[in-house]
Amino acid sequence: MVGAQAQPAVASGSLPAGAGAAGAVEAAGPVTPPARTPGPGTPTTAHLRISEGQVGEVGPGGTLIYPSVTSCLTVTVRLQDGGKVGAHASLFQVPGEYRSDRILAAVKQRIGAREVRAVEVRGAVGAWHPSYFTKAIESYAEGEQVPVPTEPDPGGLARVVADALGEPRGKVTVEDLPDGDQTVD
Repeated sequence: MVGAQAQPAVASGSLPAGAGAAGAVEAAGPVTPPARTPGPGTPTTAHLRISEGQVGEVGPGGTLIYPSVTSCLTVTVRLQDGGKVGAHASLFQVPGEYRSDRILAAVKQRIGAREVRAVEVRGAVGAWHPSYFTKAIESYAEGEQVPVPTEPDPGGLARVVADALGEPRGKVTVEDLPDGDQTVD
């Protein structure tokens, strides 16, 4: 299904028989996927668009497209089998999608027991404090001090992502990219 729309934690590029895109977004909040993604059922979508707050997956040879990455970060997990799990983390929650402090748990759940080859974090590195992955900006109470990055912290971002995914720090790279669409082949 070319151009499939990613959904919170359940986007795989293919929907069950009879389920259209409209049916996939009826839930009020993120849907919890199975604890482990089955290996033989790896998605075969050629291209998958992952918008803000969404997690999705493509099989070997597939392409992830992250549209309009401005203040966001994308996290692409390259699996040993050639597939990819991707997340489009937003500074502020998009209604019905994952908050920044919940998106990495959804990625980890999506990976399941599969082997990870590499993790790539890309986007507006200077706009992100590493703590946004553990406590979303919108979860601070009125008057509570929200951490603001004073300079880019790629090392801190890599550490938080590695810890959340249970992967060695050496597998995680961080790259500051200009605004625009990101395509990961």
